Amino acid sequence: MTPHRLVLLRHAKAEPAGAVVDHERPLALAGRRQAAAVGGALAAAGLAPTHVLCSSALRTRQTWEIARTALTTAGAADPEVAVTDLLYDASTGDLAAVLRTQPAEASTVLVVGHEPTVSHASGVLAGPGSDEAVLARVQRGMPTAAWTVLELDGAWDAVAPGALRLVHLDRPD
Repeated sequence: MTPHRLVLLRHAKAEPAGAVVDHERPLALAGRRQAAAVGGALAAAGLAPTHVLCSSALRTRQTWEIARTALTTAGAADPEVAVTDLLYDASTGDLAAVLRTQPAEASTVLVVGHEPTVSHASGVLAGPGSDEAVLARVQRGMPTAAWTVLELDGAWDAVAPGALRLVHLDRPD
């Protein structure tokens, strides 16, 4: 049986805080380039998502939309997308609870979120069979537009600390 795949993506580089409230910070020009590169990299790696969970913050929504354009240009189908306020300031427990509700047909779920949730969740969900070098890297935090891949044998309702394998970490150049 092919494992379910979870891709945890930190949003791309945003404009500095200050001019607008944090929730409404847009992507910087460099972030737009990063998001396009992420979409291309996900397509090249065969990680086009079937389902997307995206924080409601402007920078995460923009990251997803730009990555989506790159994915669909590469031939990927449009996934089911849920934009939620819950992921804006989510704990790892909040994220795991949302993941446990994913349908069986969700073979690859992409979460577009924020630090420190993305790196913390990558580490906490990682269990036996995880790549130790990748685990050490995520424990230091993840830069903008970085993404991890975790694998889950079984159904999404089995998402729990230590239940997945952390197998990859990437970021655009």
